[in-house]
Amino acid sequence: MSVLVPVLNEASIIEESTNAMLAQQFDGEIEYLFMDGGSADATRQILERLAADEPRIRVLDNPGRLQGRGLNIGLGESKGTFVARMDAHSYYPPHYIARGVDRLAAGGVTWVGGPQLPLGVGKWSRRIALAMSSPLGIGGAVFRRPLAEEVETDTAFTGIWRRDTLDEICGWDEEATPNEDGELAARIRAQGGRIVCLPEMAAECVTRDSLPALAKQYYRYGRARVRTVRLHPGTMRPSHVLPPAVVLVAGGALLGPRRAARPARLGLGVYVGALAFEATRIHRRVGGEDARFAPLVLATMHSSWGAGFLAGCARHGVPAAAIGALAGRAFARSRAADV
Repeated sequence: MSVLVPVLNEASIIEESTNAMLAQQFDGEIEYLFMDGGSADATRQILERLAADEPRIRVLDNPGRLQGRGLNIGLGESKGTFVARMDAHSYYPPHYIARGVDRLAAGGVTWVGGPQLPLGVGKWSRRIALAMSSPLGIGGAVFRRPLAEEVETDTAFTGIWRRDTLDEICGWDEEATPNEDGELAARIRAQGGRIVCLPEMAAECVTRDSLPALAKQYYRYGRARVRTVRLHPGTMRPSHVLPPAVVLVAGGALLGPRRAARPARLGLGVYVGALAFEATRIHRRVGGEDARFAPLVLATMHSSWGAGFLAGCARHGVPAAAIGALAGRAFARSRAADV
């Protein structure tokens, strides 16, 4: 088993998360390959210190810095029959690898992952994690919510594959970062592969600890998604359309001509009302002052992702085929409901 971990400036958490990875309970050999993208903090020094005492760890250079490039470097250096991708700021259960390998061995699936559950460790990180756990924060991603049973998904958070699967499709698309997993999932599914999410493989992902960091993260997500849906039109979900729509509606409400501004303001009011309703629901569920910040956090996520998507359209072109495919599926469902 080979575990691939791309890293960049993770000094604050890398030792703790690495020790958690090393605690995997697996009846077989495991190697851990960390691909450092030129960290400007102490990440590299910490990893090399850990590697000096732990022969299972190897630290590799990732001159391309981006995750997709790092993953392919690690894949090329890996020796395992199975390959797992792990995230440097996430905590995986000790049976993560064992459960994933067992499910692959059982057959019928190509990629096995687990739910990605947000974990807050600082003041803003806790507020962000709370908002991310709500329906308006999860969006259409099945793997971002707790599960009670195995479900098939259209993509996954990190996960485990057979090595020959990744070799056959030439690994990750290095230009797709930070949507390299989504693009990989599209190619796997196009070839008939199945992706499943197991509840017992749930991993806790440490959220950003400031609104600017969150905004940067989601802007990059939205911008990268455009390229993916242009390459794979069938992968566009309704949740991909809503954030850029919110940005356009807000722009129309604030800057549009009077005739256009009136309906835009109505739409913006509906959105603000939905945020307020969700904040109330969160407060009733968990209490505490952090719930008051849910509208701000959710608006940051939505507006940043939407702005990134629009920027991606400016760079790559509007994904007309993906929008058309999405509209076609919606029309087909409405016709089926009327029958």
